[in-house]
Amino acid sequence: MPRFNPLLWPKPPAIWSYTIAVLSVAAALTISRWPALHLQDAPVSLFLCAVILSAWFGGIWPGLLATILSAFTFYYFFLPPIHSLGAKPDEIPRLLVFMVSALFVGSLSVAQRSATESLRRARDDLRKTVQELRSTNEALQAESRERKSAEESLRRSEGYLAEAQRLSHTGSWASIPATGEIKYFSEECYRVLGFDPYGGQPQYEAFFQRVHPDDQAKLSEAVEKAGRGKTEFELDYRFVRPSGEIRDIHAVGHPVLSPFSDLVEFVGTVMDVTERKRAEQERERLRQAQADLARANRVTTMGELTASVAHEVNQPIAAAVTNANTCLRWLTREHPDLEEARAAAMRIVKDGTRAAEIIKRIRSLFKKGTSEQELVDVNEAIREIIALLRGEATRHSIAVRMELAADLPRIMGDRVQLQQVLMNLIVNSIDAMKDADGSRELDIKSQQENDHVLVSVCDTGLGLPLQQADQLFNAFFTTKPHGTGMGLSISRSIVESHGGRLRAANNAARGASFSFTLPIKAETKE
Repeated sequence: MPRFNPLLWPKPPAIWSYTIAVLSVAAALTISRWPALHLQDAPVSLFLCAVILSAWFGGIWPGLLATILSAFTFYYFFLPPIHSLGAKPDEIPRLLVFMVSALFVGSLSVAQRSATESLRRARDDLRKTVQELRSTNEALQAESRERKSAEESLRRSEGYLAEAQRLSHTGSWASIPATGEIKYFSEECYRVLGFDPYGGQPQYEAFFQRVHPDDQAKLSEAVEKAGRGKTEFELDYRFVRPSGEIRDIHAVGHPVLSPFSDLVEFVGTVMDVTERKRAEQERERLRQAQADLARANRVTTMGELTASVAHEVNQPIAAAVTNANTCLRWLTREHPDLEEARAAAMRIVKDGTRAAEIIKRIRSLFKKGTSEQELVDVNEAIREIIALLRGEATRHSIAVRMELAADLPRIMGDRVQLQQVLMNLIVNSIDAMKDADGSRELDIKSQQENDHVLVSVCDTGLGLPLQQADQLFNAFFTTKPHGTGMGLSISRSIVESHGGRLRAANNAARGASFSFTLPIKAETKE
């Protein structure tokens, strides 16, 4: 009955009680001032209803709040002069009568609600007593039904557990370390280890003999150490099934202790991780193949730049030879000039260092190994690649301009891989301008774009093939007679592995632009 009778609903929370008080007074004011109802001259009953409603649902304090709000509203909107809070001596008796009436009806409402709730509690207590008698009367029947339900639920749980173990290739077991006895094998444990579930509980010796000979010592040591320390153990070992098939097993054991902290048994799981290990090995082989392919691409590109590289290395070597001859002349004079000879020797050291740096940069592009993440100064990486390729650009009368943003944040990445991307893009731009008419200009820019670093390479070459633009980054697609079709594909893979994007577009006038973004990583404090 209380569910369908709003007057018998339980008291709402305090915040809602006060909200009801405010809303009821507001509703009374709205209704009383509605011209269509003609209640402007008789608003008292509506405000008294608001007070009754607030006191009924909220109690004394929400009722008192509704009384105060009603009195204020009545005073402001209905006592002349209306819409004024100034003194109204002639209306004070009327206001006092209204407030006394409101307090009276509010008190009656609270008392009525209290009496109603007392009756309801008495009724609920009586109903509860009757229900307890019924529950006692039905206890025996319910106990029987619950037992049957529990047994059915246990069977379902065991079925779900067996299915989950089968899907995850995980079996459960229990053993007694004091006697070396295997106490329990789940159905999936039999299947994972290749034992016959109808052949009885396997002996520990039979189990141990099937462990791969190279892993038996490791397993024995782990179990003995866990037994002595009464701790958990976890290890991987290989298991040889009766068919000769070798499976990779991941085992976990947990000690069960007695109330006196004595080791009673181990319980744990075995999981067949053979397929996962094979997948990991396959991914590693794939990653290594991709790294080898990227390195081959670097070697191929550097092979095309042999003449330029030789020119770059030859310059500091020639300068060193010249300075060495100058140093000898200063030393072989009748009166050796040691200061001039020292200056020439310092220039030799500087030229030798320059040649060594050029060789170092070239060797870093050829090196083979795993990706090395570090904080990379993108502008410095661009300058090093430009220094390496400037001879090639000069040979084809290409003007190189750099617009590198100052204070560009460093990014986290593999320096060699990012320089490979820059080298591929710049070499492609040089190739595109070799046979182009008109000015040959290569612009390399860097800037910060929100939380990314943007690097762009623009040329005035032949531009991109419009009909084949969607194939530009596909493996083995190339527009160059001597190209391998892997440079842009590898470059895109490198940029995406760093969390960025590589894009290409034709310029408005002529030529093409390649740009890539790299996310900015916060520099760690030392």
